Amino acid sequence: MNKKVRCAVFGVGRLGFVHATNAATRIPNAEVVTIVASRKESAEKAARELGVKNWTDNPQDVFNDTSIDAVIIVSPTTTHAELIIQAARSKKHIFVDKPLTETVEQADEVIKEIAENNVYCQVGFMRRFDPAYAEAKKRIMQGDIGKPLYYKGISRDPGSPPEDFIKYSGGIFIDMCIHEFDIARFLIGDEVKSVQAFGEVQVHPFMKKYGDVDQSMTFLTFKNGAAADVEGSRNSSFGYDIRGEVVGTEGAIQIGSLQYHNNIILTKNKSYHDNVPSFPIRFQDSFLLELEDFIDCIQKGRRPLVDEHDGKASLEVAVAADRSFKKNEVVFL
Repeated sequence: MNKKVRCAVFGVGRLGFVHATNAATRIPNAEVVTIVASRKESAEKAARELGVKNWTDNPQDVFNDTSIDAVIIVSPTTTHAELIIQAARSKKHIFVDKPLTETVEQADEVIKEIAENNVYCQVGFMRRFDPAYAEAKKRIMQGDIGKPLYYKGISRDPGSPPEDFIKYSGGIFIDMCIHEFDIARFLIGDEVKSVQAFGEVQVHPFMKKYGDVDQSMTFLTFKNGAAADVEGSRNSSFGYDIRGEVVGTEGAIQIGSLQYHNNIILTKNKSYHDNVPSFPIRFQDSFLLELEDFIDCIQKGRRPLVDEHDGKASLEVAVAADRSFKKNEVVFL
């Protein structure tokens, strides 16, 4: 029997706490030994809630601990590059939430360190592990819809994150639409050739001062001739709306639904169904499955299904989309 993979979790915000909970309580082959947060009281609170013995506000405590096998990085994007480099140099395997890094130049740096230190890196594109998207990929690979020609992706959040988050998020294309760019690459099975992006501020005026938008559309072309369009919105007042469709030469696959439960409620003069309320609920299975797979990779010595090279490729698309929007031009990769 393989020994447990000893992990440290960096960041215990909303998603960080989801990953910490999964690793600490739901994955038998993982053990969380340290929680790291920039505020020591946050680290201590999360550690106590999850029964984790150690907590700290100093990342170096983790990198100096030779008993720790892996790090789970769910801290702000601005910290990713430095944490990945230090983790690689201390021979720890790395799970990092998207985006891999802030810039493509940083991505090149971390890819070099990961290779030189012979560690695994998995990037948190959880949609690849979502049962609906995974089934769509399987059907495409089987040839059920012929050759994929077109991907349509919808990502709509019920509202905007707070201004403090938007300020450092990198903008809608890098923070949000990057999930769609990655899944488009995954389902089409090819790399992006060109990007043209558009956006407007329609509901949240504060975004203008950060050069961000709350409603966006991105058009992608692929090297093999396929294409995609991606809508990113912070204005979905009716719920969290994530859907996709792949059109092929011999059919199409529709992915996802607005409905949380498959119930339609009928009352006097009206009918309705309950919508998906938030991303932690929509992707709760995917968050668990991706972390389970990361632990399995470490124990079995196999490369992650979505690695640092995927992280860089999808970041390049997101950065190109941001540039295309700001300069009002088509950007070729």
